[in-house]
Amino acid sequence: MSKLDDLINKLCPNGVEYNRIENVCEISRGIVMSKDYIRDNAGNYPVYSSQTENNGCLGNINSYKYDGEYITWTTDGANAGTVFYRTGKFSVTNVCGLLKVIDSNLSTKFLFYALSITAPNFVNRGMGNAKLMSNVMASIQIPIPPLKIQNEIVRILDKFMSLEAELEAELEARRRQYEYYRDSLLTFGDDVEWKTLADIVSQDCSISYGIVQPGDGVTNGIPVVRPVDMTSKIVHREGLKQTTKEISDSYKRTILKGDELLICVRGTTGIISFAGKDLIGCNVTRGIVPLSFNENIDSSYMFHILKSTEIQNKIEEKTNGAGLRQINMKDLRELKIPIPSLKNQKKIGNILDRFESLCNDITTGLPAEIEARHKQYEYYRDKLLTFNRKEV
Repeated sequence: MSKLDDLINKLCPNGVEYNRIENVCEISRGIVMSKDYIRDNAGNYPVYSSQTENNGCLGNINSYKYDGEYITWTTDGANAGTVFYRTGKFSVTNVCGLLKVIDSNLSTKFLFYALSITAPNFVNRGMGNAKLMSNVMASIQIPIPPLKIQNEIVRILDKFMSLEAELEAELEARRRQYEYYRDSLLTFGDDVEWKTLADIVSQDCSISYGIVQPGDGVTNGIPVVRPVDMTSKIVHREGLKQTTKEISDSYKRTILKGDELLICVRGTTGIISFAGKDLIGCNVTRGIVPLSFNENIDSSYMFHILKSTEIQNKIEEKTNGAGLRQINMKDLRELKIPIPSLKNQKKIGNILDRFESLCNDITTGLPAEIEARHKQYEYYRDKLLTFNRKEV
């Protein structure tokens, strides 16, 4: 980064000036736009909202409100303070803030990188709903070095982002490949026996709901797994909310013994995870059913077959409810699963375990490389965007 150092020493040896967002940008928000409206007006122009999945895109419609170079930010919810760089024709919803740079001495892309560090620090996380409102965004101060320096920083960080994007694309291709081979290996006909879930669980598995919810503010109690905790293949004890021992004991049928398979049955149904050995003695909420299997069933095979497209489609068919969607316990018990010989179950489980690990294990393969690359990007981003403040 000697070129950048030379530019800083030449153009701003005494530091850089900072300015408030309200002085360098037009600040606005989008309008209420329902999913029904988006469906009924489908087109080619993206609508950005508060979500961060799919690059924040809620859908596409046949008109647009903005055209050019902008920054959007999430104003409400768990992802409040997340910023995005936008170009082209698009619209935004009411839970999406919008910045249009009006200062010719400020690069929009540079502002994006600067706010990606700064904006999350201004999120108000009180009252149960995180927010970053327009008046707060307006007050944020950012460094504004000379444009030559901004452009060099953008060039460096864009390169980091491009390398990370290439790895993400390769990982996505590998995941699609894993899903293809998983579904191919797990496609059976009449050559294997199909059994209900109730027929293959162990004798002490009741296939039933757990605790309604963990207690607020309970400490030194019994950890409870919620659907929101099922973000990886194995769920561990750290960070789980808790309930009292008395409440947990009243739900003895779902107290974990370790290594159960957990299936989400409320909300986003069909999510599958293993309970880690450190969860022995813990419990689960009403949204999760723990499953343990008899000696003729391989748990790794069950993890993959329950995640297969065929079985996930069956779970979706049995999911009902207009508000909080859930699976009826009777339907879950009667869910039919193909059961090859135990030898073949283990063989399939081992093959797909290796494939799944390459795609999803953060300690190995591409996921580990992406994580390392992202940490490297964040380190240099923070370093590049730290300036001495020039006294005005």
